[in-house]
Amino acid sequence: EQEWDDVQRVNIKSVFLVSQTLAPLMIEGAKRERVNRAIVNVASLSGHQAGAHIPHYSAAKAGVINLTKSLALELAPYGIRVNSVSPGFVETPLTEQGLQNERFVKAIERNTALGRVGTPEEIASVIAFLASSEASYMTGSDVLVDGGWLIK
Repeated sequence: EQEWDDVQRVNIKSVFLVSQTLAPLMIEGAKRERVNRAIVNVASLSGHQAGAHIPHYSAAKAGVINLTKSLALELAPYGIRVNSVSPGFVETPLTEQGLQNERFVKAIERNTALGRVGTPEEIASVIAFLASSEASYMTGSDVLVDGGWLIK
């Protein structure tokens, strides 16, 4: 039960608490001037597709996707956009150990349409786009950045 609580606290409660703090400040700013205002949450491929042995993580990330949509509805009248990004397998310190396992890497390559693991820079580029005025007509969206994992 403690592990469940920890995963929920880190992966969804934190998103809720930051949004709860940030939203009033953004609303107040929006009343003064109508400029690009955006929140981008980080969900996960696991929020779309359950994984064995990680139900707590999958549930939390699915929650982030739906919280994003709820916040988008709530904040849209103020011109504040809320979107999320769902990365697939990406080279990070958290995946470093798994990516040293050749069978694991081969499985990712086999099951990802692009045949490789993503980079943090590729995820950051999508986040930057969603936060920019170039995405000014996007809200309530979740962008999968999974190398084509879900289409395979």
